[in-house]
Amino acid sequence: MDTTNGSLNRKLRMALVGGGSGSFIGRVHATAAVLDNRAALVAGALSSDPVRAKSSAAGYDIPLDRAYASYQELIDSELAKPATERIDFLTIATPNHMHFPVAKAAVEAGFNVVCDKPMTFDLAQAEELQKLVEKSGVVFAVTHNYTGYPLVRQAREMVQNGELGEIQCIRSNYIQGWLRTRLESSDQKQAAWRTDPTRSGAAGCFGDIGTHAYNLGRYISGLLPKQISCHLRTFETGRALDDYGHAVIQFENGALGTVTASQVTHGRENDVTIEVDGTKGAIQWRQENPNELIVRRNGSAHQIYTRDPNAPYFLPLAKSSCRLPSGHPEAFFEAFANIYRAAFDAMILRIEGKSFETKNTIYPNVYDGVEGMYFIQQSVASSRENGAWLPLQHQAARK
Repeated sequence: MDTTNGSLNRKLRMALVGGGSGSFIGRVHATAAVLDNRAALVAGALSSDPVRAKSSAAGYDIPLDRAYASYQELIDSELAKPATERIDFLTIATPNHMHFPVAKAAVEAGFNVVCDKPMTFDLAQAEELQKLVEKSGVVFAVTHNYTGYPLVRQAREMVQNGELGEIQCIRSNYIQGWLRTRLESSDQKQAAWRTDPTRSGAAGCFGDIGTHAYNLGRYISGLLPKQISCHLRTFETGRALDDYGHAVIQFENGALGTVTASQVTHGRENDVTIEVDGTKGAIQWRQENPNELIVRRNGSAHQIYTRDPNAPYFLPLAKSSCRLPSGHPEAFFEAFANIYRAAFDAMILRIEGKSFETKNTIYPNVYDGVEGMYFIQQSVASSRENGAWLPLQHQAARK
């Protein structure tokens, strides 16, 4: 069998929870996980509706005898199988309110987990999950997928190497327009659960995409946050959760950061942009043009670093995150696949009884997930207090 799983000499066996017919993110996970021929999707509990869970299996080529009616049935049935047949990891692609119960059951059963963001419904669940992961020793990855883009990783390495000098400002934006009208009042499934506090959590837009923007700034800069002042707004009348938000963040080193997230800006699609200013230079990356990184220095012409693994400026982590030669675009699926690739490396070490890094990982981990939930909690609390400054550094940030 031709895989890149080394001495394991087989593909990792994957189960998918969520992702039934009509799901966006489930199909993304299923595609990304198998992109490098290191995993195979063999089981699933694809919907909370047992009938739909079974009927969705054919779309993923999951055999009916491993298309389960619930996540608990999946876990119990897979545990009962011989070790040579049972799943190695479980991917969670459900609405937010189901992340924790599924993750908790999987971790307690000893299965590795890849979980979509935000990691849980609230901070208390995230903190409990962190303890469970630490106790069990499983691999736990959170798909903050924008950290998987090669040029985002290039930016991170440039900051770490001191190429920008001392970091002074981070501007991280995630701008969409798809919720400019109240799609949740129609049969639009994605809008319905994202705007429902019982399924999404305390935040709408800021929990859905603001967490991505915040995580991206933390990932590239490496700076520890200190405090936050946030204003959330609901511009569509009758909507239960925020659809726009802006936060100012102070970092420990004195740098300032901003996070702006909108799902109601006319004409915008999926515009993730981050800019980092340092004493020696500045960088800008935009997800809608993901294969370019703009580098600016006063007195010099602007430089555009392209996704070129053979370029002399391309740094090791960025280079190892590429699959194709320059000029062949890589984007959303490949970024997700890079998260899986790093998590797979850790899973294989665990299967082989070897030690593996759990905190300072290439993939976003349970500690990043806790940080994301703390960001949501403090953003909502600050906004309720008219932008009051509140602490932002959770102990998980000092992992």
